[in-house]
Amino acid sequence: MPTILGQNQYGKAENRVVKITRDGATHHIKDLNVSVALSGDMDEVHYSGSNANVLPTDTTKNTVFAFAKEHGIESAEQFGIHLARHFVTSQEPIKTARIRIEEYGWERIEASDANSRFIGADEVKHSFVRKGQETRLTQITYDGSSWEVISGLKDLVVMNSTNSEFWGYVKDKYTTLPEAYDRILATQVSARWRFNWTDDEQKMPHWEKSYEQTRKHMLQAFAETYSLSLQQTLYQMGSRIINNRGEIDEVRFSLPNKHHFLVDLEPFGLKNDNEVYYAADRPYGLIEATVLRDGCEAKIPVDLTNL
Repeated sequence: MPTILGQNQYGKAENRVVKITRDGATHHIKDLNVSVALSGDMDEVHYSGSNANVLPTDTTKNTVFAFAKEHGIESAEQFGIHLARHFVTSQEPIKTARIRIEEYGWERIEASDANSRFIGADEVKHSFVRKGQETRLTQITYDGSSWEVISGLKDLVVMNSTNSEFWGYVKDKYTTLPEAYDRILATQVSARWRFNWTDDEQKMPHWEKSYEQTRKHMLQAFAETYSLSLQQTLYQMGSRIINNRGEIDEVRFSLPNKHHFLVDLEPFGLKNDNEVYYAADRPYGLIEATVLRDGCEAKIPVDLTNL
């Protein structure tokens, strides 16, 4: 045969599942986008078209919805673990399952102080507004014996309006950028972190608390670092996570520099004392790096585009 089959996988992508948990009049919501990818003994379906080892992708979709009812959604990570374990242990040809999940946050709408009995809503506990910040992410990979859990977030926009400089850089004949000793530092954080939980014998992390605390340390490091470069800030963000979260061994960041440039107001007889800027959306600097616990191996892909 002149050709051979290489790596392959299949599954159902972007299954949108919304789970409402009703605790009396108080409701809780989990809104996930779940993608399933399965691999294993799938050579024959590629070579001859035999579907004898193929679990239909429609079945994987149905499993996502059924598991939302049967197991609930305690966290994106826990839900992904349930799914991955099921596919690998219930189907002999399937050797590895990879579950990718995006979670869209909702927060409860606070009721007004006004008397609202005329519409029957004295105490509102079932209304939500979509959070307008980041999307939470996780990827669960299971091969029947070991786990890899990589979680993170994307589209978290942050800004420091001062305490940032950029000077002392290399200059050549194409350099026009003036040195800055007080500038806006803004970025749209895309981050992934890898847990050191890899087998069922280990104590499983508290996924919800871990996410909240990791996000908190990341933001505190961004706010508290007097930045001489976005690279320096990135390293401080990753270090703060590693130093405070023992369940995490590796963090990978992709940070686009959301440039803000001072507007020249002199033609209008006005002095711009670091007050008025225009925000440029492109081109932008893109700063990317991995921060590791000492002695650990980097496993998060360098390119986060497909993770």
